[in-house]
Amino acid sequence: MNVAGSATPLVRRLVSGDAKALARSISLVEAESPEGRAILKAVYPTTGRSLVVGITGPPGAGKSSLVSRMVAAWRRRGEKVGIIAVDPSSAFSGGAILGDRIRMQEHCLDAGVFIRSMATRGHFGGVSRACRDVVDLLDAAGFGIILIETVGVGQDEVEVVQVADLVLVVLPPGQGDDIQAIKAGILEIADLFVINKADREGADRLASELQAMLALSPDPQTARTPILKTVATTGEGVEELMAGVDRRRRRKENAAARREKERRRSRERFLELFREGLYRRARAACLKNSEVDAIAEDLARRKRDPYSAAEEVLGRVRFPVARRKAAANGKRR
Repeated sequence: MNVAGSATPLVRRLVSGDAKALARSISLVEAESPEGRAILKAVYPTTGRSLVVGITGPPGAGKSSLVSRMVAAWRRRGEKVGIIAVDPSSAFSGGAILGDRIRMQEHCLDAGVFIRSMATRGHFGGVSRACRDVVDLLDAAGFGIILIETVGVGQDEVEVVQVADLVLVVLPPGQGDDIQAIKAGILEIADLFVINKADREGADRLASELQAMLALSPDPQTARTPILKTVATTGEGVEELMAGVDRRRRRKENAAARREKERRRSRERFLELFREGLYRRARAACLKNSEVDAIAEDLARRKRDPYSAAEEVLGRVRFPVARRKAAANGKRR
């Protein structure tokens, strides 16, 4: 589909690879503006071409340094690389440091690399609310590799699997109870485990413990997840890591499996947008901000319970009733 021929000037610049147009489009999308939504609609037919790689793991694992090494390796191959670095937002001020790009300064002047820091803005799961939309924009702008570096919040950081084609779980040795960092859902989402800072004491023990945990998995594919060691500060092991990513990439690009995964992700994305839109419309139609404050006051004073309050407001939601089909004799059934 020729999007550039019929879209706005900003979209035409975006799909031609204009970095300023890309940055402006991302800002509009993050602001949830009507123009941002229009841009996403226009570029969607051109997306689905990029390899999206999620980099997750606990804080202090060296994710940003490892991303920088991987970007350098891809650039030597001539790949254009987009980076989404997600930072946590303050629960008090709502702000974020957005400092991951500090560790990627060597790429800041490279026109083939686009780095965007994003705040979670209260969204849980390790990625930003707008992360999927920004992936689409980078894809439309011609970036063949898109890296998502997640917050690093811990065991519940699994939402990246809904966005990425490949997920790298980066773990550092010597952080007390190493097994504590790798149990729960994060174990199942990895396509590759990377033990970074492998020159430190405890790296071999962490690899052995991780291998033992994988062997207990009922899923044969999970049990065979590769475990690699790197030292991002020196580049040691990065070549082997890139080779491992290439192998997993070829497996992921199996046509039938990729279509099935894309269907699942598309379904979840549609339902998420549907839920959000339904909530916004229902709230605007049935609930004023002043009433929210009044309900909150009643709940705090225990004058009402939250379940009855929610049911009362939901009772105001009205959906159109489909007209019953007319009977053959012209009378309504």
